[in-house]
Amino acid sequence: MTATTFFDLLERLTSLMRIWNRQHPLLAELQPIQVSALIYLSRCNRYSNTPLAVTEYLGLTKGTVSQSLKALEAKGLIEKSQDQRDRRSVHLELTALARELLASVAPPQFLSAALEQMGERAQDLEALFGDLLRQIQRSEDVPGFGLCRTCRFHQQRDGAPFCGLTQEPLRQPDVELICREYQVA
Repeated sequence: MTATTFFDLLERLTSLMRIWNRQHPLLAELQPIQVSALIYLSRCNRYSNTPLAVTEYLGLTKGTVSQSLKALEAKGLIEKSQDQRDRRSVHLELTALARELLASVAPPQFLSAALEQMGERAQDLEALFGDLLRQIQRSEDVPGFGLCRTCRFHQQRDGAPFCGLTQEPLRQPDVELICREYQVA
């Protein structure tokens, strides 16, 4: 496959996602960036749920993300809280309303159905996309934002997950979440 062909396929898939977002009745009042921010916040860990991390993950300007986060807060979809250790830092949490919304729309049914129809090839596709993402992250020096359990800092101490970077124990659910400090093992 050529890079042009792959780019065209990827562009078409992302276009279909944008169309679906605009047409879905539960998402009609949200901008695509707001949906992306909600999805990211639903998948990130406690080190990565800050406005700066959202900005880095989405690759947008601070101003654009700030306005989007304000709109989400006004709609009752996120709440801000001060970091207990560093009072200058703010953490973003999804509200129950946002969690219900995302549970009903993500992943979209058409995507789940297509992957199911692919059978075992869907697992191959997932592995290939993961490899592609890691290759791009390595060669282009972009932020990692990978799963905690696959990070080079992830450790086990006394049979429990532990972050070697922050030197803090992790809760078991944290290891399945995205971290902005991620580095390839």
